[in-house]
Amino acid sequence: MTTSDAQIAQPLQCVSHNLFSALRAAFPSDLDSTAIEAATPEGGWRHYSWRDLDHASARMANLLASLDLPAGSRIAVQVEKSVEALMLYLATLRAGYVYLPLNTAYQSSEIEYFVGNAEPAVVVCTPGNFGWVSRIAFAAGTQHVFTLDDERGGSLLERAAYFGDAHQPVPCGADDLAAILYTSGTTGRSKGAMLTHGNLLSNALMLKDYWGWRTPGQGGDVLIHALPIFHVHGLFVASHGALINGSKMIWFARFEPRAVIEALPRATVFMGVPTLYVRMLADARLTPAAAAHMRLFISGSAPLLIETFHQWQERTGHTILERYGMSETIMLTSNPCGPDARYQGQSERRGGTVGFPLPGVGLRVVGEGDEGKEGKEEGGALLPPGETGHIQVRGPNVFKGYWRMPEKTAEEFTSDGWFRTGDVGLQDRDGYVTIVGRSKDLIISGGYNVYPAEIEAAINELPGVAESAVVGVPHPDFGEVGVAVVVARAGVQPDPQAILAALKAQLANYKIPKHCALAAELPRNTMGKVQKNLLRQQHQGLFQD
Repeated sequence: MTTSDAQIAQPLQCVSHNLFSALRAAFPSDLDSTAIEAATPEGGWRHYSWRDLDHASARMANLLASLDLPAGSRIAVQVEKSVEALMLYLATLRAGYVYLPLNTAYQSSEIEYFVGNAEPAVVVCTPGNFGWVSRIAFAAGTQHVFTLDDERGGSLLERAAYFGDAHQPVPCGADDLAAILYTSGTTGRSKGAMLTHGNLLSNALMLKDYWGWRTPGQGGDVLIHALPIFHVHGLFVASHGALINGSKMIWFARFEPRAVIEALPRATVFMGVPTLYVRMLADARLTPAAAAHMRLFISGSAPLLIETFHQWQERTGHTILERYGMSETIMLTSNPCGPDARYQGQSERRGGTVGFPLPGVGLRVVGEGDEGKEGKEEGGALLPPGETGHIQVRGPNVFKGYWRMPEKTAEEFTSDGWFRTGDVGLQDRDGYVTIVGRSKDLIISGGYNVYPAEIEAAINELPGVAESAVVGVPHPDFGEVGVAVVVARAGVQPDPQAILAALKAQLANYKIPKHCALAAELPRNTMGKVQKNLLRQQHQGLFQD
């Protein structure tokens, strides 16, 4: 099934210049009004005006410009969440460079790969990590390493303070790179998805319209921002949503159920991964009265259990809006925001679905033989409504390709220009899209992508391990978590807890399986392939209670 070419051909506005210019143009006329209220560790609030965002990002942009970096230089950032970190992102756009956000959980071996692959001209890290991060960066040829903490400190701000607070954004075209987001592949080798100014702005403008963002003159939406800002959801969907609409943000460096619930009466929009909704449901303070002022609750980055969907309706009177996107595409589909003459027949939010393809986004579901494997040509054999197959997409939001991986980029696009998402799903007769799973064994845990192959490779290197398999199973809090099934070498009896402890020294915490089990052998088919579906079935109810 596919959307019409008329939708895909929808014109893209305001992308012939730097993305920052479009965001800055949406700032309110009263630059001294509050842009961000940031919660402090002491329980108070720190206020940032729109003028603060403009001036601070200008100082940082001027600092970057003073370094005489080559055009297209990457600025790699691994810091804790803060308003100043958001300003650094804006400054990077403003200066015409490429932003490279890195998960704060990444360890030295992971950072070494990303820095070596992206070859950033500048690396910004937390002061506590400066020693080991700078060694990796300088060894890879990086010329400049700055620090930035979450309490307005660090060498980046100290240096930027010497520069002026006015800066003319560097002209950029729609096809110029704005950011690179690393997303691991099933082989364990990470890929850098290249997103352009046009990709990001087209999606921001579409979501502003589709989700009915209200400007200050219309009563004004206020966003609660409690997501990390090193991936698509928190940095591009949430932050761009507020900035492109000139909306205030209530900013939390970390999610804490009580604090977010207490902030609901002062806000109208909340975006979160399913885990956040589960944790708020566990707090007795979540009531219809607490959520009465809210307009919209949005969930994404991981599957939302239908139980959570219904519980939220019962507890708050609100229906969560589920949507679907990827690092390579930003947002692709969304349940409707509400009745609207522009989107006839799209007024119902259906639990278990991710809604409709966004206007301007093409989506089709194809059979196994049309995925373009080796020796196979793509045909036009689209599956009829209701049949499950491989999801392919195209549109102005689809990325430019994988960083320095032209062969992989070509492999992931069909001959007629559609991107293979790697997701398996269906589209019903009403147009609603349902994601069934990943064709590449991806586990989405708490909103983070976890690739079993990377974890299996680490387990297999441990003493006493013959082989392993990692599968995802349902979890009431994280949506899905990994379970490691390990086969021991002859005469050895590994300790499952010791295996998990060893992994924690090598990998980010969100990648660590929540359970490790020993098995005599792994189930295989006649071709010798591990039958992970059987392992999933075996451990399906492990976290049921």
